[in-house]
Amino acid sequence: MTTKGPLDAKKSFIDILNLILSNHSSESYLHQLQIWCSTPPSIYEALLPLLSKLPQNDPHHPDQNTPAANRRFVLTEYTNFELAIQTEHPTLAYSKILATAYERIAAKLQVPFDAAEAEAFGATIGKWPAFPDTVAAMQELGRHYKLVVLSNVDNASFSRTLAGPLKGVKFDGIYTAEDIGSYKPDLRNFQYMVEHAEKDFGVKKDEILKVAQSIQHDHRPAKKFGLRPSVWIKRSEDDAAMGGKYEEFKDQVQLAASFSTLGEFAAEVKKGFGEAK
Repeated sequence: MTTKGPLDAKKSFIDILNLILSNHSSESYLHQLQIWCSTPPSIYEALLPLLSKLPQNDPHHPDQNTPAANRRFVLTEYTNFELAIQTEHPTLAYSKILATAYERIAAKLQVPFDAAEAEAFGATIGKWPAFPDTVAAMQELGRHYKLVVLSNVDNASFSRTLAGPLKGVKFDGIYTAEDIGSYKPDLRNFQYMVEHAEKDFGVKKDEILKVAQSIQHDHRPAKKFGLRPSVWIKRSEDDAAMGGKYEEFKDQVQLAASFSTLGEFAAEVKKGFGEAK
């Protein structure tokens, strides 16, 4: 089997898949909200008006840069503020994290804003659209695995996502930052997931397969916590402004495989199970 993108793990994905197939009583877990929600485009579109408030000759005004450069700048600023706020206030609801990040970006840019704008930005969670391949891919994966989401959002926001963009997807377990009291990449989130996977489903730590987009929020702490090599859903690959770049963290992650979309991963899983019959 050929995998795409950087892959330095000692075991190939087919080795991992064969290991799973050899023990059907030990069902692996696939989780992480950012696999399927197209958060970068949605966040970018919501934050772009802040850049438009800058003087037209400002180097960060949208007219001064390409769309790709504008996107990279504003999403990098957002990600840095989000991580800082989550560390400072680990029990703050995610909608408030978003609103506070909006306020801090506006303050850094020195552009005017009001509380209603920040609150409206915070309320966008739950409305972020799914990638086109997500729902069908999750449904296919659910035929073979228990599906558990380890999400960096609050319960109400995830419920809206599940009823809207992810309608039709069934999760066996939902573990949110609100339930845990901290945000990824805090290792407490991974400890909570492992403890509850065993309590709720009888699944051990070494039977959990992490599938996610974010290098910084998921793959890096997954290795640090001692999970098996994980599967990276690259989406925007190393041009992504959210989740960290592979090259920056390649010595701190252990990937079993990488795929451009969740749909590609689901297709490989389907093929693997078909070949095993």
